[in-house]
Amino acid sequence: MYRIRFHGRGGQGVKTAAQVLGTAFFAAGFEVQDAPRYGAERRGAPIFAYVRAARAPIHERGVIARPDLAVVADETLVPVPAAGVLQGLAERTVLLINSTESAATWRDRLKLTGPVLTLPVAAEATDRAELPFIGAACAGAAARLVGVIVRDALAQAIREEVGKLGATALERSLAQALAAYDAMAPHAGVVREAGEISALDYAPPEWIDVPTEDVRIAAPDIHGALTSERANTGLWRTLRPVIDYDRCNRCSWVCSTFCPDSAIKVEADHTPRIDYDHCKGCMVCVAICPPHAIRAVPERAKETA
Repeated sequence: MYRIRFHGRGGQGVKTAAQVLGTAFFAAGFEVQDAPRYGAERRGAPIFAYVRAARAPIHERGVIARPDLAVVADETLVPVPAAGVLQGLAERTVLLINSTESAATWRDRLKLTGPVLTLPVAAEATDRAELPFIGAACAGAAARLVGVIVRDALAQAIREEVGKLGATALERSLAQALAAYDAMAPHAGVVREAGEISALDYAPPEWIDVPTEDVRIAAPDIHGALTSERANTGLWRTLRPVIDYDRCNRCSWVCSTFCPDSAIKVEADHTPRIDYDHCKGCMVCVAICPPHAIRAVPERAKETA
């Protein structure tokens, strides 16, 4: 059975990537499971999707803890613990990262002994409309790495899963997926099927007795105020809004009101200030700014106002 896990951010087409790969596997004669896993539906939030494919009925359920292939659509997720990119990776697991860094750099950085590959990325997208095509590229690369999906089957899977989004989306997804498929030709078949996981081999974890503490110390503080400030959700961002104060009209009630995360603070003179620790990069402020004083720039550029 092939066990494949896709990691990305909301809005990058990771869910669609799993659907495309699952459909391509099905066309190749496999039984298939594919499903996404995510919490709050927010652009930029870490999510993952997984695919199982086997030539016999699949009895496994749930998330894939030990993947044969882990595909990372956004390299900035690797150091984020909540993303779980490296969870369950074994020596035989192939790790594919969509990155401008070399595979050798990632292997040394992560201290991995298994195969590490990179899918070279084009110039970073500055328009959020470009983000879903990252998932298409990852699906195309994964299809070539497993070595059992022909190019025509991948193209047909793209048509089935993306065609409903319109001709433009289909054309660009096809281009990205097939280009990635061709780029991975030297590594075709590097991902190998793993055996079935038997319930008979399950060993329950050992229990650890933890001493109890006074309830005033150990109880969760569900009524405590402002605890969400401790979560720097700015790590979800791929694009950041930057305010041009020369064009800003100080009509800050507009951007601060429409910000879904209250990440725009307003000073006494009505000047808006963006809290980048908690701005998730949804770009609502860019869309509704009356004088168009807020623009979106790639997070990698780290531009500030």
